[in-house]
Amino acid sequence: MAKPQRMRLNVNGAHHTITADPDMPLLYALRNDIGLNNPHFGCGLAQCGACTVHVNGKATRSCVTPVGSVQGRKIVTLAGLGTPEKPHPLQTAYVEEEVPQCGYCINGWIMTAAEMLNKNPKLTDKQIRAGLKGLKCRCGTHYAIHQAVKRAAKAMAS
Repeated sequence: MAKPQRMRLNVNGAHHTITADPDMPLLYALRNDIGLNNPHFGCGLAQCGACTVHVNGKATRSCVTPVGSVQGRKIVTLAGLGTPEKPHPLQTAYVEEEVPQCGYCINGWIMTAAEMLNKNPKLTDKQIRAGLKGLKCRCGTHYAIHQAVKRAAKAMAS
């Protein structure tokens, strides 16, 4: 275990200074030190996606990303993707498609899809399925999630 260090993180456009072991998962810093509760702990192995955040625009599993490796980078969580006044098209589409059930996995699905749509808002069904492969939803809302991504893609492409 490394000696705790002071680190400065840019999260959702705000600067935060924490003292932590640089090898500690970013997820723990976001939840425990900064107080954000939208990235969730799911598997701790980067397999389920519940902990997904963007680091410099790239969907990143925060449960396996050392906090020391993201200093000086722009970190965006679901809370920073949009605002209540101006939600991200995916956030709007999730509400319109009535996707949420328990809500635990939504963070991973939206953050992963947001990166995909930022790269290409004209995704095909096949590309959506491939891009979201591996994410887990125990409520079985996969069809509604797919429809929400398609709705958001349409909104972003127009």
